[in-house]
Amino acid sequence: MTIITGFKAGVARVNGMQIAYAMGGSGPPVLLLHGFPQTHAMWHAVAPRLAERFTVIAADLRGYGDSSKPSGKGSHSFRKMAADQHALMQHLGFERFHLVGHDRGGRTAHRLALDAPGAVQSLTVMDIIPTHLLLDALSRDVAQAYYHWFFLAQPSPLPETMIAHDPDTFFESCLLGWGSAKLDDFDPHALAAYRTAWRRTETIYGMCADYRDALDVDFDLDATDLEKHVTCPALVLYGADGAMAKTYDVPATWAARLSDMQSVAIPGSHFFIDQHPVETADAMLAFLGAQEN
Repeated sequence: MTIITGFKAGVARVNGMQIAYAMGGSGPPVLLLHGFPQTHAMWHAVAPRLAERFTVIAADLRGYGDSSKPSGKGSHSFRKMAADQHALMQHLGFERFHLVGHDRGGRTAHRLALDAPGAVQSLTVMDIIPTHLLLDALSRDVAQAYYHWFFLAQPSPLPETMIAHDPDTFFESCLLGWGSAKLDDFDPHALAAYRTAWRRTETIYGMCADYRDALDVDFDLDATDLEKHVTCPALVLYGADGAMAKTYDVPATWAARLSDMQSVAIPGSHFFIDQHPVETADAMLAFLGAQEN
């Protein structure tokens, strides 16, 4: 089921996983990946605009939404998530596509562009700095704002047990952080979809496993690939008032990793897609359209 108007929901079995997605529109393919603690529903206001010119696929990452939640160390690494999404697009008949990711979806997208560069026509990352840089040079301000990285990464079942006591309070505190969004910034239908997902025991586990693997697996993978560049056209979008923009020159953190990069600051916080969907869609369409001209 999807809340994106005009889109059809589906589930693909790839890599031994079930990956849920919604698809709509026509034209060149664009894959949209959500972040924590959301689902593909976060694209509800942006995807229909993109679908006027593109075939748009909005998918749930493994561990999130209606996608599979496997168990075990490494099962939720960005490499595994990226392989799922690459396989999904192949399953749908798209060998090459534009790739867009926010938050955890952005980290997954970056990994996919490193691991399967021939599949990625363009890359858009939203409101993140590179994973290795964030963890290797952790600042006091980021540690305080992004404390959830280290809470969620604690051994199971400690964080899962604590979150399950009141998942709405915990996850809504995340939506309201990282630049101070308001609950009214989020569409009520999207909020309902998030709540349905994050109230499930297996989803709480999947999201914790994602953060555990970021520290246990992804940091080392990224350390190995520090000298690798993404060479396709890339766009860095970030919230002008978000926690990342307050601490970093966000485009500068990507300059050594993206060979052909543009950047745009969008009004709002980490969740600028929800707060300012028109500005977000306009920036995406300008960039994506230029790649097709």
